[in-house]
Amino acid sequence: MSINSMNTFPKIMGILNITSDSFSDGGLFIEKDLAIDRALQMIDEGADIIDIGGESTRPGSLPVDEKEELDRTIPVITAIRAINQNIRISIDTTRPKVALSAVKAGANYINDVSGLRKSLELASIAAEHKAGLIIMHSIKTPENMQIDPVYKNVLSEVFSFLKTQITKANEIGVKEIYADVGIGFGKSIDHNLELLNNLDFFYKLNVPLVLGISRKAFIGKLTSIESPKDRDIATVLIHSLLLKNKLSIIRVHNVKMAATLKKLYQSLSIS
Repeated sequence: MSINSMNTFPKIMGILNITSDSFSDGGLFIEKDLAIDRALQMIDEGADIIDIGGESTRPGSLPVDEKEELDRTIPVITAIRAINQNIRISIDTTRPKVALSAVKAGANYINDVSGLRKSLELASIAAEHKAGLIIMHSIKTPENMQIDPVYKNVLSEVFSFLKTQITKANEIGVKEIYADVGIGFGKSIDHNLELLNNLDFFYKLNVPLVLGISRKAFIGKLTSIESPKDRDIATVLIHSLLLKNKLSIIRVHNVKMAATLKKLYQSLSIS
């Protein structure tokens, strides 16, 4: 049976960056009310999950103060949860205090772009509060990760890292674990393409896969589209080409386009 005949489509995770310096939408939703309105808009457009981050992880970005990250994210999570009891919410953070505050406020997932390199406490929080944990592969820090990234074998090295971190999370007691190969996080365009062309290699991790390619620099390099905001069509086209893979979640800026792809995909699938 083909993937198409199964009529499946990944969950759509809408990106909500409550930051001043994210690469494509920095500053747009830094105000609480604007962030809440954007979340509600994405829900109406078809988002299954809202991924909320208060610290940019774009290449070259610098960390923000923990209090600032808390002040940006927790009031928004609280407000969204008060309005909508059913929407799934993810906190995009590497800090245990932020993760703990977020799950207490109603977040269902912890999305850790450091892949537990910064703190295994994130796994403990996920285990204690029965939250999902997304473990992403990355190297170094956002500030320096794109400075000449080198791998002997990007597939095996990313796989090995994810397998090791998943094992740690399992041993700590996390029940719901996802893996993300970390497109654009310490990878050249060739590294990104090799990973995207071999997503089935990561089925052996035996956890659901999350994919984040939305508006990223490699798309700009492939298409000569300079502005990240103009890469949404290319993003959805790449997603359509990757639907043959078993993806659990796709993380996107443009929820409306992803939801349109979902509708078309399900309409054309053979049951």
